[in-house]
Amino acid sequence: MATLNDMGYKKVFVSLDGTEQQDKVLERAIVVAANNNAELIIGHVIDSTILETSGSYPTDLIPGLDKAFRDSIAGLVAKAEANPDIPKVEVQVKTGRIRETLKEEMLDVVKPDLVLCGARGLSSIKYALLGSISTFLLRNTACDILVVK
Repeated sequence: MATLNDMGYKKVFVSLDGTEQQDKVLERAIVVAANNNAELIIGHVIDSTILETSGSYPTDLIPGLDKAFRDSIAGLVAKAEANPDIPKVEVQVKTGRIRETLKEEMLDVVKPDLVLCGARGLSSIKYALLGSISTFLLRNTACDILVVK
């Protein structure tokens, strides 16, 4: 039987999508990580399917998209890094198809105890065609998932 000390989260992964909701999701992840004295890994996937639809893969755009994402969260990353209750903060930005890249290149490697993500506001048509990242995570990860609304 697990003791209470074994039941805390040691690695918290937060999946951010670049929308205006991401600050709220990241703020929640910072609080959860601090409350658990957990490492905080911040992940973002630059969606290559959008880049691929142009016919050629414009790899020269990726450094700018990476920098724009990192700049958008810089203030909250600094806040997390300054928190003495969070032993480590890491930002990972990868390029690829969102679901596969998130699972195979991030979550399968990091092996977090908890994943936080936002409840993305897709239209009902897009949701029917694409599903949601939160639903994908619920079905494809072995750890707890917290969907921030």
